[in-house]
Amino acid sequence: MSSSKSRKSFDPSMEDLPAHVMVDILSRLPVKTIIHCKCVSKKWLDLISESYFADHHLSRSPSGIMIYHNSNEVFRNAEEEEKTGYLRTGILRWVEVEDELHHHYLHHDPIMTLDLNLAPIFQKSQILPVGSVNGLLCLWQFGPQHDNTYICNPITREYMILPKPQYYLQHNAHVVYCFGVAPLTNEYKVIRIFQGEKIPYFSSNSRPIISQAEVYTLGTGQWRSLGHVPYWLKGMYGPFLNGHAHWTVLDKDSSEKLCVFDFEKETFELFPSPPCEARDENLIFKSLGVLKGCLCRCESYDSQLVVWVMKEYGIKKSWRKEFVVMESENTDLDLLTLETVDLITGFKDGTVLMASYRDTLLVYCPRREIVLDTEMFYRYFKGYTFRPSFRRLRNFENERVYMF
Repeated sequence: MSSSKSRKSFDPSMEDLPAHVMVDILSRLPVKTIIHCKCVSKKWLDLISESYFADHHLSRSPSGIMIYHNSNEVFRNAEEEEKTGYLRTGILRWVEVEDELHHHYLHHDPIMTLDLNLAPIFQKSQILPVGSVNGLLCLWQFGPQHDNTYICNPITREYMILPKPQYYLQHNAHVVYCFGVAPLTNEYKVIRIFQGEKIPYFSSNSRPIISQAEVYTLGTGQWRSLGHVPYWLKGMYGPFLNGHAHWTVLDKDSSEKLCVFDFEKETFELFPSPPCEARDENLIFKSLGVLKGCLCRCESYDSQLVVWVMKEYGIKKSWRKEFVVMESENTDLDLLTLETVDLITGFKDGTVLMASYRDTLLVYCPRREIVLDTEMFYRYFKGYTFRPSFRRLRNFENERVYMF
């Protein structure tokens, strides 16, 4: 008996390891494996649910892509679409990215999807992701009967509903978003600018009558007014980088064509923009993004696609023309220069993944200097850089959190 007890006491087990060692081991595993580990024991479940584990995992979590997809495969009932006037609310698909110097690989496991229709509150409505930071997504629900903001973690399958802001969508209005985190206080914030009364088409000279900003800090339970925004902004959302939101400015008399919002100071100011080489700036299709940690702008005009990159953040002279793709060299994509192209992510060898306004996932090949169609995720999709995280929304105070 004593020999048997002695052997048992020396049997190695993960349960005997110190908590910080277990965290270090588990945080190195693939996301899907970590999810399975939550089912091993209550101790592992509690450990993976801790904020310490989420922070440790996030520090080494590789960046991937989140696809928000509304395909024909997603809404098969055409009669329902015609009856409701809406596409069926889409699916979030997480795509893992393997990026090596001489090859890159995109992998989507169907298990790692989140159908937003699982939550009744999202059904029969239009949803647009308007920001992603540290594994959390900001979703905007909009339409004739909707103007709601949500925060969602597709990995933990949690979501929270933000309260109604002071200014909400009615009649002719344009709403601009960004979701980010203040670098010093580590507060997660949603910035929302309501531009009302007149729709700011790029060809119009009429500025919106109302231009009011509100900010929501997760855990506070309320929006705060930041007052009037002196700039006329384009787009529904802007990229988050270096503690700032970034948008394109539409004002013709503006000295710079970019505007930033400081998430720490909660202030707006103009930001250095790249030079304009087009004959008429109003005829340029422009989008902002982030490539390998640098702010970038993609421009489509005069039968060419031009990508600018700001090599040193905030330095106007550091804007460099990263690459130019001529329409004549891409005959199969002859409409590419007549629409907005969004840059999604860049790879080590200079390859760039992008999405066209016509919902085509494209890839720029630097060696051949051409753009090719990946033939993935056709129709009704948007792509975003996404770092998976186990950060629990329940850890934010004063918030009502729901599960899918």
